[in-house]
Amino acid sequence: MLRGKRELYLVECERDSMREACKFNAQLMDFIRPHVKAGVLTSEIDSLVSEYTLDHHHRPACLGYQGFPKSCCTSVNEVVCHGIPGDYEIQDGDIVNVDITSIVNGWLGDQSETFLIGNVSDEARSVTQCALDSMYLAIDALTPGCRVAEIGRAIISEANKYGYGVVREYVGHGIGRRFHQEPSIPHYPNRQAHIDRIHPGMCFTVEPMINLGTRETVLDRGDGWTVRTKDGLISAQFEHTILMTEDGTEILTMTMGGPKPGHRF
Repeated sequence: MLRGKRELYLVECERDSMREACKFNAQLMDFIRPHVKAGVLTSEIDSLVSEYTLDHHHRPACLGYQGFPKSCCTSVNEVVCHGIPGDYEIQDGDIVNVDITSIVNGWLGDQSETFLIGNVSDEARSVTQCALDSMYLAIDALTPGCRVAEIGRAIISEANKYGYGVVREYVGHGIGRRFHQEPSIPHYPNRQAHIDRIHPGMCFTVEPMINLGTRETVLDRGDGWTVRTKDGLISAQFEHTILMTEDGTEILTMTMGGPKPGHRF
């Protein structure tokens, strides 16, 4: 647990480096936003992410990470996370989560959004709304020195209002010069989350995955990456990178065009 403990607490110049990485990542999300629509292949979104990032002399963090073959993740409908871009053509009525992470001068910014494509069902709209609201409620619940469990409490409370499942196998994480580091950020209040605290200088992601049905998931053994809901029902997710400061939380990956707190789909 103590390994790499120093890197969990960023001094001011390091915080500025994280701000720059996340600012670019948010800019990238705004760039691809108009392209996530019916008729577009998920591989085309991946190409846009790669080209834009490289054109700005940065690197896509996902590409090659533990063998992942693409520059971003595109998770459609029942895919919970880690969907691999390919020849799937986005359809009217789909929901599509795009997860992007950029390396900017050695620092990483990480975020995702779920996009509603055309005429979506009421259920798709509702589960997407719950994912967005639960993320912001969790962020709002945090104060300097609080326990990580505050995140899971807020998310579970919101999801329970709808009877939706909150994924447990895949969690948020500390982030900085490394993609995944301490602390682990579960989206439900487990035992370790009641022990770990979030102190000023810590950077981490909040990224709840909300399932229309069961919280249980299955991993595609064919590609080793794609995670789907066990019951085949849809799943939605939003993610921001957060910096805890002495005054409270700072959302580092806020976009110009994406949904803000209070947004209604």
